[in-house]
This record gives sequence, C-alpha cells and structure tokens, in this order.
Amino acid sequence: MDYISQMQEKVLRGEEITKQEALQLAEAPLAQLQAAADEIRRKVCGNGFDMCTIVNGKCGRCSEDCKYCAQSAHYHTACEENYPLLSTEELVAGAGHNAAQGVLRYSIVTSGKRLSEKEIEQACESIRRIKEETSIEVCVSFGLLEEAQFRKLKEAGASRVHCNLESSARYFPEVCTTHTYEEKIETLKAAKRAGLSICSGGILGMGETMEDRIDMILTARELGVKSIPVNLLNPIPGTPYEKITPLSNEEACRCVALFRFLVPDASIRLAGGRGLVGDKGEACFLSGANAAISGDMLTTAGITVETDMELVHRLGFEVRRCHD
Repeated sequence: MDYISQMQEKVLRGEEITKQEALQLAEAPLAQLQAAADEIRRKVCGNGFDMCTIVNGKCGRCSEDCKYCAQSAHYHTACEENYPLLSTEELVAGAGHNAAQGVLRYSIVTSGKRLSEKEIEQACESIRRIKEETSIEVCVSFGLLEEAQFRKLKEAGASRVHCNLESSARYFPEVCTTHTYEEKIETLKAAKRAGLSICSGGILGMGETMEDRIDMILTARELGVKSIPVNLLNPIPGTPYEKITPLSNEEACRCVALFRFLVPDASIRLAGGRGLVGDKGEACFLSGANAAISGDMLTTAGITVETDMELVHRLGFEVRRCHD
C-alpha cells in the first residue's frame, strides 16, 4: 500500500496524523493527494458546504502592522476608506440581503486591535436586530476581546468568533509585531469559554514554509477549531508584501489537501485571494475544501454569491450549516 493510502486509512479510522507524517505527505504526487483528500471529505463530512459572507463593519486606520493588510495605518495603500462601526440599520440590511441569497452566515469584521466597550454595546444591538429580523447566523471578528465581552455578544445572538492565527507561532512575528500569537490563542480560548464556536485559519504565500502551514493547522486542531479559513495572499500595493508572487493553484490545492488530512471533520473555508487562482477555487473544492467566504472581501473584490452557488451545486455540494 502506498503512503497516501496508508495515511488516508489512518485518518478514516479516526486517528490523527502527525506533523512528520504531514510533512511526508506534502511531497506526495499532487493528483493522488487531492483525490484522497476529497474522499476523506466525502466520507467524513458528506456533501455539506458551509457558505458565509463578510461585511467590513469598521474600516481603516488600524493600529496593527500586519504586513498583508491594506487597512493598516502603518502603510500607504489605495484603501482610503475610513469610517466608524456601521449603524444597526446598515448591518441589518446587509444581513437581510445575504439571507435572501441563501447565505448561511454573516460575519461582521472590524479594523483595529479590538472594539471598545461602547462599540460592543452598539454591535450587540445590531446582532439582536439581525436575529429578530432574519434567519442568518451572525459571526463576529472584533479583535482581541476578553471572555466577558464575548459573553455579551453571545447573549445578543452571535454564534461564532473569528480570529485568524495567520501563520505558525514561529513565523507570526515576521507578519505582525503589534500583537502576539499568544494573544490570538487566548482570544480563541476566551471565545470558547464564553460558549461560542471559533473560526481560525490563515494566509498562504507570505513567505512561510510548508512546515509553518502545517504547524498553523496543528495549532488550530489543538484548539478545537472546526472552521478554518484558507486565504491566499493578495499582494496589496503599498504593503510590505506588495512584490510577492501569488501562490499557484497547484500549491493551494496541495495545502488544502494536507489540511483535510490533518482536520478531516472541519469546514475548510476558501477565503481571500480565491479569485487569483483563475478557477474560482474549483480545484481546491475537489481537493478537500468544503466551505467558502463568498462575495467581496474587506478591501478587495471577491466572487459573487450567485456565481458561487452555481459552482458548488455543479460540484455536487449542498449548501447547509456545519459545526454550529
């Protein structure tokens, strides 16, 4: 039996593969790795496909120095928008529009290290209204909050917290210096203690190694993350990463397939940068991915919900919530 088949059988027995096994899989023939990962997805997750959209709920002048971000105040980019937390009316209207398109989750994302207490109160009112007026699930990405703040958001009706690890613990200081990896991990743990599900992944193609990518997913696995966004770096002019060559579709597929072996029951969610690979992520969806962020991203254009719905149905998926 070849190595890919050995690892596939191990995963399907319910056993976890190790870092060293994943590193060896990373060298395996791509087509066979993709097919094995997709079979794991079918057998463990079925044909469910979890689709969400995000809204740029507060934009610009972020204090953090994340090297990939157009909204960082540390860099000079074409992103000139700068506005406070959107009103309840605006957020409710956006949620209703997405719910009407069949989107399952609506994630409110804000710039800055964290929301203030006043902003959290305003966000809670918006979430309450969204839950009263629509059937859509509400996710929040409000920065490095504490457990008590997450409890308020859960009581208002939020169901999930997003906080990306971005990369491995080793590589993260190369990406950002204004907050730490440990702060991100504590944020995710605080959200779990508050009774919220957690969503955390990262960005591929920032100069990290394959080992860094595997380490990131292993950390997510240890934290019990079941929704893992996979972003492909979109090199934004004016940021330190502006001259990086985007990841190839083949490399993206290899990473997605590896991630499926490492977290067989998770929603592996294609996110930012998906439009850069040319096929809108189709090859990745045949390599083990089974979720997506649809519509526009925070500061870049995405893929329309209508286009994504057509794609996932053509591939045999059924759009439904996973890991509530």
